[in-house]
Amino acid sequence: MHPPSRQDYVAITLGQKSSGYNNSKQWRRQSCWRKWKQLSRLQRSLILFTVVLLLICGLASYSTITEKLRGGELETETDSVHPLAPHVLPEPEKTGQLPRPEPPSKKKLPNKRGPPLLLNLQKNGNASNTVEDKPKDSKNKGDEQGVISWRGAVIDTEQGTDGAKDGDAKDDTAADQDIKTVKEADHSFHNMSETELLEAVRDSFRHAWQGYKDFAWGHDELRPISKSFSEWFGLGLTLIDALDTMWIMGLKTEFEEAKAWVSTELSFNKNVDVNLFETTIRILGGLLSTYHLTGDTLFLEKAKDIGSRLMPAFNTPSKIPYSDVNIGKGTAHPPRWTSDSTVAEVTSIQLEFRELSRLTQDPQYQAAVAEVTNKVHNLDGKLDGLVPMFINTNSGQFTHQGVFTLGARADSYYEYLLKQWLQGGKKEPQFLEDYLQAVEGVKKNLVQKSSPNGLTFIGELSHGQFSPKMDHLVCFLPGTLALGTYNGLPEDHLDLAKQMMETCYQMYKQMETGLSPEIVHFNMHQGSVRDIEVKLADRHNLLRPETVESLFYLYRFTKDKKYRQWGWEILQNFNKYTKISSGGYTSVNNVRDPDYPSPRDKMESFFLGETLKYLFLLFSDDFSLISLDKYVFNTEAHPLPIWPSAA
Repeated sequence: MHPPSRQDYVAITLGQKSSGYNNSKQWRRQSCWRKWKQLSRLQRSLILFTVVLLLICGLASYSTITEKLRGGELETETDSVHPLAPHVLPEPEKTGQLPRPEPPSKKKLPNKRGPPLLLNLQKNGNASNTVEDKPKDSKNKGDEQGVISWRGAVIDTEQGTDGAKDGDAKDDTAADQDIKTVKEADHSFHNMSETELLEAVRDSFRHAWQGYKDFAWGHDELRPISKSFSEWFGLGLTLIDALDTMWIMGLKTEFEEAKAWVSTELSFNKNVDVNLFETTIRILGGLLSTYHLTGDTLFLEKAKDIGSRLMPAFNTPSKIPYSDVNIGKGTAHPPRWTSDSTVAEVTSIQLEFRELSRLTQDPQYQAAVAEVTNKVHNLDGKLDGLVPMFINTNSGQFTHQGVFTLGARADSYYEYLLKQWLQGGKKEPQFLEDYLQAVEGVKKNLVQKSSPNGLTFIGELSHGQFSPKMDHLVCFLPGTLALGTYNGLPEDHLDLAKQMMETCYQMYKQMETGLSPEIVHFNMHQGSVRDIEVKLADRHNLLRPETVESLFYLYRFTKDKKYRQWGWEILQNFNKYTKISSGGYTSVNNVRDPDYPSPRDKMESFFLGETLKYLFLLFSDDFSLISLDKYVFNTEAHPLPIWPSAA
């Protein structure tokens, strides 16, 4: 008998459990390695492939189990079904709160003084124990939540889509831990009467107003989570922006409280810098509108006061106005970092100043804005009627040429071309000519369709390169196009309006919260799985009005009830994900995460001045309520009379 070979020995040892088990670990490693080396390359490859495949399956299974443990499987990216339970943000902990501003019947807190300040929001919407402000022109890159809500003029500091993340990380902060689900009755749109729809909007307004009244009375903006306020100009911005909304909704008690504050507390004689554009559209526009709706000269006198104090902005070498005015000192200046103004800023103040001249019989206001309009009309640097985003206050020339958008910094230029033509009774053909040329320029250069579902969208052009980026701000366009068609402009404008309206609705519908992000990018490549992509830095929602604004116009002109249903869905989702239990609504950081929308702790004044106003008008069957034959809305939703129809 021959002695066993090593190979035979190994085979026998491995086959005997007790003997193999007693061998040392080192011996087992060596024998396994020899066994591995004896396999063919194909066998080894198959084994490795199997191991990798098992690891991948294991990781996928672990992720699924984890999500189930968190409360159920997450929706897929293409799933548009939202949870029935609304996410209402409750009151934060009561420790370290700011002093509460007293209600109208009591003494209020004093307004802040000094240069215009912006709230430095805590990352992820944390509730802080102090109001921390910073200059509104700050370019501090570390302030990821430094929101500058200049609609059409200046955008968020992180709005550049390649910027820092917008607070998606889930910090264990008090405000975030307090987010909870509150059950509410499921209201079916089809089962609701007009009265019920209107009352639902009134309820939302009352809830927002109560938060402002309790925690920010007389101040610019409510911080609903920290039950405090922020100042921008120190002029009661939210209160003035909401005056005509309360009148239109029939909320007379709330209106009278606000009117009393305007009468006794509102003063423009203060050493504070204000932004010309924002002050014009919100404060001057709000006061003029309220005067026309109520006939109360209190509001006209206040409008005259602020209007005259804004005039130093036009004292520039080119007559293109500076962006900032000190309404107490009577001085004006551009931003600290540039001598440019944005085109939207300087061309979206015309409706208000023209109306102020008509009411006061003082031509200086209309003359100042007409000179701006004429200069922009005659400038070189346009592309088929499209304008660049910046204009220099010294030279009067476009700067940063070659970039064209209907989003921030340019949007309301196009809106005011049509609306000035309407305001003046269609007697100023220059505005109509520029508007029609611009619409053709949009169709030629900026309109594209997405893949796979062919959504029509408006992109941007930068030095000949097309970008499929679209701001939520662009959703003003369907309403403006429809308004033009209603007033005799080409029918294909309405066709484009309807296509764009569908796209703007899908920007809400395709998000997990049913709320649109600030910016989207559309896929244009064949084989794309979804039409809309959202970058991390663009997932915030500021309670903006543009989509519901356009829904209002489309419903008025087509009477198609789907536009009402879309508006109802949007209102319901505002209530689910942005409503604060103690009063008010908050902007949020992440519309892609229904479990954790990440509140910002800020309610913009335009939520009351525009978003809820347009929703109310959308649900009203009384088309004589702010008749579009008699009024034209400024870009802050303040109705001003069409001149031949003025009393």
